[in-house]
Amino acid sequence: MDFASQFNQLLGIEPVQHASAEDLLKEIETWEWERQDFGRNLKTLDAYTPIEIVDESPTLNAFRLAGMDIAGPSSSTGPASQTVQKLRAKENLKPLLSTLATILLSNKSDDAITEELLELLGFEEMDLMSDVLRDRKAVGQEARVVLSGNSAAPKSDSLSQDADALLERGFGGGKRGKKGRHKHGNHEKDDGKISLSAADAKQRLQDQLAANAARPLFSGTAGPEAEVYPHVYTSSVTQSVTSSFGTKFILPLGTTRHVDELCEEVIVPPSRPIPPKIDERLIPVAELDPLPRSSFPGYTTLNRMQSIIYPTVYKTNENLLICAPTGAGKTDVAMLSILRVLDQHRTHPEGNVTNLGSTINRDEFKIIYVAPMKALASEIVRKLGRRLAWLSIQVRELTGDMQMTRAEIAETQIIVTTPEKWDVVTRKPTGEGELASKVKLLIIDEVHLLNEERGAVIETIVARTLRQVESTQSVIRIVGLSATLPNYIDVADFLHVNRYTGLFYFDQSFRPVPLEQHFLGVRGKTNSPQQRKNLDRIVYEKVLELVREGHQVMVFVHARKETVKSAMALSETILLEGVAEDFDPTGHPQWQTFRRDISTSRNREMKELFDQGFGIHHAGMLRADRNMMERMFEARAIKVLFCTATLAWGVNLPAHAVLIKGTDIYDSGRGQFVDLSVLDVLQIFGRAGRPGMESSGVGYICTPDEKLDHYLDAVTSQHPIESKFIHGMTDSLNAEISLGTVSTISEGVAWLGYTYLFVRMRKNPLVYGISRDQLLDDPQLRTRRDEEITREAKRLATAGMIQFDPSSGQLTANELGNIAAKYYIRHTSIEIFNQEFRPNMVEADVLVLLSKSTEFDQIQVRENEIDELKVLESMAVCQVRADPDRVIKVKASGPPGDDDDDERGKKTLMYSSQNKVNILLQAYISGAFVEDFALVSDTAYVAQNAGRIIRALLEIALSQKWAKTTAVLMAMSKAIEKRMWPYEHPLKQSGLGRDLLYGLQQWADELSVHDLAAQSAAELGKLVHLNEKHGQALLRAAREFPTAAISCKLRPETPDLLKMSITVEPAFKWSERTHGSVERIWVWAEDAEGVYILQWAQLAFRQTTKVIKTDFVVPVRASSLPSHYTIRFISDRWIGAEEEISIPLTSVKMPKPFSNHSPLLNIPLLEVPVFQNPALIQAYERRMSRLNTLQSQCFFTLYNTAQNALITAPSASGKSVLGQFAVWKATVSGSGRLAMVVTSRKSSMHDISVTLRALRVNEANIETCTTVDDLSKTIRASSIRITTAACLLALLTGSVSASFLSKLSLVLCENLTEMDDEYELAISLLRCFGQTYPIRFIGLSSSLDNPLDLGDWLGVPEAALFAFQSSDREQIITTKTYTSSIPHSAAFFRTNARTVYSAIRAMPNDQAIVFVPSRSICIPLAKDITTLCATDFATRGLLKEDADQEKVESALARLGDPSLFEPIRHGIGIYHRGVAQGDQRIVLELFSEGILRVIIMPHEQCWTTPLRVGLVVTLGTQYLRFEPDGDRQLVNYSVNEVLRMQSLAVRHVGIGRYLLICHSEEKDTFQRFLNQGLPLESRLMESDAFKRWVEEGVQKGKFKSSQDVVDVLSFTFLARRVKSNPTYYDAGSEQVDEVLSRFVDRIWPVDGLVGEAELAPAEGGDPGPVI
Repeated sequence: MDFASQFNQLLGIEPVQHASAEDLLKEIETWEWERQDFGRNLKTLDAYTPIEIVDESPTLNAFRLAGMDIAGPSSSTGPASQTVQKLRAKENLKPLLSTLATILLSNKSDDAITEELLELLGFEEMDLMSDVLRDRKAVGQEARVVLSGNSAAPKSDSLSQDADALLERGFGGGKRGKKGRHKHGNHEKDDGKISLSAADAKQRLQDQLAANAARPLFSGTAGPEAEVYPHVYTSSVTQSVTSSFGTKFILPLGTTRHVDELCEEVIVPPSRPIPPKIDERLIPVAELDPLPRSSFPGYTTLNRMQSIIYPTVYKTNENLLICAPTGAGKTDVAMLSILRVLDQHRTHPEGNVTNLGSTINRDEFKIIYVAPMKALASEIVRKLGRRLAWLSIQVRELTGDMQMTRAEIAETQIIVTTPEKWDVVTRKPTGEGELASKVKLLIIDEVHLLNEERGAVIETIVARTLRQVESTQSVIRIVGLSATLPNYIDVADFLHVNRYTGLFYFDQSFRPVPLEQHFLGVRGKTNSPQQRKNLDRIVYEKVLELVREGHQVMVFVHARKETVKSAMALSETILLEGVAEDFDPTGHPQWQTFRRDISTSRNREMKELFDQGFGIHHAGMLRADRNMMERMFEARAIKVLFCTATLAWGVNLPAHAVLIKGTDIYDSGRGQFVDLSVLDVLQIFGRAGRPGMESSGVGYICTPDEKLDHYLDAVTSQHPIESKFIHGMTDSLNAEISLGTVSTISEGVAWLGYTYLFVRMRKNPLVYGISRDQLLDDPQLRTRRDEEITREAKRLATAGMIQFDPSSGQLTANELGNIAAKYYIRHTSIEIFNQEFRPNMVEADVLVLLSKSTEFDQIQVRENEIDELKVLESMAVCQVRADPDRVIKVKASGPPGDDDDDERGKKTLMYSSQNKVNILLQAYISGAFVEDFALVSDTAYVAQNAGRIIRALLEIALSQKWAKTTAVLMAMSKAIEKRMWPYEHPLKQSGLGRDLLYGLQQWADELSVHDLAAQSAAELGKLVHLNEKHGQALLRAAREFPTAAISCKLRPETPDLLKMSITVEPAFKWSERTHGSVERIWVWAEDAEGVYILQWAQLAFRQTTKVIKTDFVVPVRASSLPSHYTIRFISDRWIGAEEEISIPLTSVKMPKPFSNHSPLLNIPLLEVPVFQNPALIQAYERRMSRLNTLQSQCFFTLYNTAQNALITAPSASGKSVLGQFAVWKATVSGSGRLAMVVTSRKSSMHDISVTLRALRVNEANIETCTTVDDLSKTIRASSIRITTAACLLALLTGSVSASFLSKLSLVLCENLTEMDDEYELAISLLRCFGQTYPIRFIGLSSSLDNPLDLGDWLGVPEAALFAFQSSDREQIITTKTYTSSIPHSAAFFRTNARTVYSAIRAMPNDQAIVFVPSRSICIPLAKDITTLCATDFATRGLLKEDADQEKVESALARLGDPSLFEPIRHGIGIYHRGVAQGDQRIVLELFSEGILRVIIMPHEQCWTTPLRVGLVVTLGTQYLRFEPDGDRQLVNYSVNEVLRMQSLAVRHVGIGRYLLICHSEEKDTFQRFLNQGLPLESRLMESDAFKRWVEEGVQKGKFKSSQDVVDVLSFTFLARRVKSNPTYYDAGSEQVDEVLSRFVDRIWPVDGLVGEAELAPAEGGDPGPVI
């Protein structure tokens, strides 16, 4: 039915029907309406508020009914004619044609007309508007010719104005000469307006008939058709008619309005069913695949909507948007999309499979179902879990503060969550965040929430998902479920849904039960007694009417107490009106049974109301009582059920009628009463009508009359949904920067392009402050997006949350921003924290700061709460206000009608909103009873958010290293979690019984947990005035309470660095029931004043943990050491589980600084001929033409003298070549002498052997000795023996021949910085045994902080000691350190992958090595880097630009490990011992040829890799070490390892770059050692090797007494370091001999036999020294 017919029907006018055009013309001549009659009839249309009526006039519809075409001659094919045809082809523009012609033919300027056209047509019609403006006069004239009367009536201020406007548009005679008429043909008045008189109309029709007769049957020109989408099902003819702002013009057809003294009622009738298409049918479940067939038990067919969608949802992977009314079956569509994923991830074996669940590969996918609220999430979990149980699919809920362990994540396939929780989860790169990488389907329920404040979160998660799809090239299907909404096309575009295949729109006619909707605007002043009285009366009348018709009614209220209150009020009214028999339930056949059942309940109100036919239902009732109410209502024993919205969300309990009583609901998130959300209204209306039992349902919503239009528009989808993202953009951008997905302004601009905000900015720019010029100049709004991102970046940078470089556009997250993103903290709160946070804060200060968070801004103070707040404040532990007597002027809503104040809406109260938050939080911790319902909601909201915010404050304090504030925050964090104050007895949190806890607090409150654990069960039972059984429970709790024993040893490393070696041992009994799998602890060192944390670590106790060791390195000043440091231990979750020890520093002696480093002299470089050895010259001239500066400076001493020498120089500076010169000189042909090269590692031994054999300067035998036999065999010719320190020690521990010592001419000690106990002991014994032999010792080491003692130990004279600094190298190497606050975890590596990738991309012509802590990280890191390549559209990844693809494919074909394929295909190699040797060779081959630009390897490979590259990255400096007992310890890299990695970036040509990514606590230490040299200390005192050597010597009788061992120790490096650094070895003012004697006495075997023995010389050898 067209609009004219609808309009005539509403006015009671018969439609015009004529047999011919002549009859029509006669009717027009006699057709006259009076203005007054028309105005009266038009009142019926007042139901369409706001009234923006758009359609054709009855006159022109009558022309159509007569078969006449009033359009101009179609034969016209000019540009103007074609433009008008385009306008007419668009259904939403046809009504505007008349107005358009008026504008175009006016005398206004072009700019003015352009503005009016933008308002009229909207920005989405920019192309068409350009055609219109190109020749506006011609288009206006053409529009005048084909004028169809589709002008839209503007809004009028009064009803008569509406009538005038409509009459002017063609409903009245030609007497009215109002503005707005259009010229038409030659029937134009002098003032340029069209006459609509009968005569003029007759003449126009005759002209038109003549023109039509003269035109050909086919013009050959077709205008563009309106865009039609195949899956849009709507019965409304005006569905697509929207204004330039997207506003709907009319309410649904048949809407009526009734007004009386109580209310104004608008009745929206059920939608008419849409006729089915020709090929449309219901799909029987029997025809489905086995998977969906068995998942729809009890179904015979899919319903109509599901049958339409089935081919797309189950047979394709298209993104979907399904807009359908509540109850239409959208959840089953979601189920079909889930089954699609299951079907894609299962094997398809041949033959019949009885167990389909066994064919599903459950580990390959995750499905995320985003529900709008927790109540619905729980319902979805139950539904999906029940229906998919036969497939063994696990469904879990992840909402609120819930967490999922790795095991739970692994075994769960479907996770149901809320938008906010999923946003939090996907902000984490690992842990729960790893879910995102396996997601194959994302279902977003109630996507129309985009229009609410929470919509910004939906935009965030969708944008994040879409970017993940594009960057990873993965397939993540998005399915959006929504109620009907007007601009569904915009939402489809936002979800990247194909309009023609994935967009499905179903109007209200698709409800399973047609719904009649009643909107009642209650008269009276808001919240006034009169309005409440009217509301009660309306409820009574509607309920009575429905009950008398035999229907049940569900009355929804918005507070638990209101259910009883409303039921009682209705009961009283019924009794007063004498209609109680209409509600009498006693006639029900099961009434006696139900009466007996309900008598067992303890709910007095429920029992009283049942006798009157009423029931109540809310979440505060016992589960049994709620089940009883549901059962009785379902059996129709209860006629009226008063309930809260939880019933609509959580229980499927339909009724014929639902009635929403009032729309004010308290929102604890905002701290005030707000309008009931449209989502709740739709859900409640969805309960109206009982499918299969009734043919209709009815829904009532009673709201204040000023809100009537709001609910009319919202529920009937009159207004488009707009984006709310602009309000949350700052925090969302910070989250993306923290996650690493946005690192530049341009990436931020691209990210913004994925939001719904971008879609709506282009469609409706004026709402978002975008001018027409901006959109015309920049259709993609890139400039505007750039401005938005830049502005937000500056705001975040000002708050200290990111680092922003305006010149390059780089965005880098810092610690504060990471914390805010992790804990969902607003940037406005961070700004407050920056101003208010201090190093010294107590509990009261923390509560005040917490209360100032903007997360609590919505908490308001109401006058009716003041008395209760006073009571709660009197119970507060911490002072709330600085001045309790001071009152604060705040906004508050007073009692209705109270206007005594001079300033309305202002009340003088004694509390601010911050005070209220403070009071409620303290009340929550104390467990105080809160009576007022609104206060209860506020308390829950405050407690829920306070735990999160205070944890964020804790991490901020830790990052600032504020000791006192951190301890207070940690205690308050646990107080909120445990709901107990830190001063209360710690065992209160151990789950003790009430009697036992009372006895403990009453009689033993002063005793510590340690004191209680030291007593017996009987003693404890007596102590608490109970029996031994209670004492046993108390003893068990005390012994299971987490405590620890802490010890610390001070180890000065350098003159300005002090290492504290801390040992933490668990001192409690482990219970899996009490402690779970892990107990996390904090350990930190703080200064003497207790203000600042020097260094901290988070550690973990496990059941197998025996001891935890950790080291803190802190800077000190030797001249002004503090009196002490404090080591503090605090449990992460147990209140009172704290220990501390004080470490005095008064006796600490720091080593003296060394400043006499050897300068690198500016001397002429020596040429190779300086060797004066032809063989040596020939061997080396192929490698070098001259020596470098350092080699030239040291050459004479090492090559031309026999002095012992020591060279400490930077890595890769050429010192090893100097050692080779000395080796060749010592083994000159014919000398018969032995040169021995000692290394710390077998890998180094192999490398040296390969190098020397390649040079082959003389005839000396080059031998690699791995056993004692190899090393001690007879020397018959000049030999070079390369061995390890362990092998040499084994030789010296046994018997060494004098001939061996006599022929040993040189000992080259390589890598002395890696000297361990075996290395030191071996060289010390060799020095001891070789005292009488001319053995030369040469030591090579990296730069040392102080090499004097090392030189003294090797007997090096001052002239032969070359101590160069770390910077003394000719090759240029730059070192950059990047810190991260994320603990050692997969999150650390995934977050910093972008930093690694950026460093690699910054050096496009160089290769890179990336060191990671373990093999398991190599492949994930390679995948992350590959993903980042895809983000930059680098399709070849990091492959060499001109790499031969055929060679790459050939290498891939030879690979045996499939996991290496993708990394290599993208230019990344993986290299470690776990890779097969053949694959290792392929990787090294491709890397050496430059095809691979990056190679990733675990940290231990740094000692064996022969590669040198332009960039070396150390990603992380900690690794997990697994102990033999199963425990695991987090161990730091040694400084030597880091130094070795740095050295691999040193090249002879080009600049090397080294990037160290570590934690902030380690940065200063590593930088200090890398820049100023390494410390080197003896490890003999903590050595098992030395102890074993002593024990073996005692057993063999080699030692007469302990003094013999002390004598040997005098040859050690230890003896020298004890003197130089006594504190490191726990030596006080004692002499060195005393320290060594005490050390020997400690390890001397108690039962060892001391005999007289001498070191027996080998046969034919000289006697060795007595030991």
